[in-house]
Amino acid sequence: MKNIVVINGHPDKESFNSAIAQTYVTSALYLGLHVRYIAIGELDFNPNLAFGYRQRMELEPDLIKALEDLKWSHHQVWIHPLWWLGMPAIMKGFFDRLFLPGITFKSNKGGSSEGLLTDKTARIITTAGDLSIDMYEETYKSSGLVQLKKGILEYCGVSSIENNFIGPLYELTEKDRKEWIERLKSLPKIDAMQESLL
Repeated sequence: MKNIVVINGHPDKESFNSAIAQTYVTSALYLGLHVRYIAIGELDFNPNLAFGYRQRMELEPDLIKALEDLKWSHHQVWIHPLWWLGMPAIMKGFFDRLFLPGITFKSNKGGSSEGLLTDKTARIITTAGDLSIDMYEETYKSSGLVQLKKGILEYCGVSSIENNFIGPLYELTEKDRKEWIERLKSLPKIDAMQESLL
């Protein structure tokens, strides 16, 4: 049995994203997988990288624990809403503060870089309030997915990244949302089988 960490990037613990996260966690535990949960909005940390890369800020205890969970994991599940075609500010601050040189990647001579989160896979679940998947992909070129998948996770060595898009949420009825939750219950088994986590 392998390790899965579920990371919820929505700052509101009553959000649909939180329901998605809890559904994944519960379903994974039912399969006997080892699961840890990070609710970024509930962590106590300064999301502002005040000095850029010029001066290292000391990591708060919650960030140290989150880093431990990320390193412990074999598979990561990132869940977030699409706000202004990207992730919420608190989630971006999480990456700014924690995904640092020497921690999740290292810079080599000559300007190249090397990811330090190798041997890890991921799934990204994105929700959007008023965007359809066609508009997201065709008009906005999957901007948030490119940022998280290409610009952060793959850059830091994570591979085999799957993604799901749910939207537009404003058009979903309560029945639609419940149906989505039922469909999402199968994801841990799919992830476990694909990555041989069981």
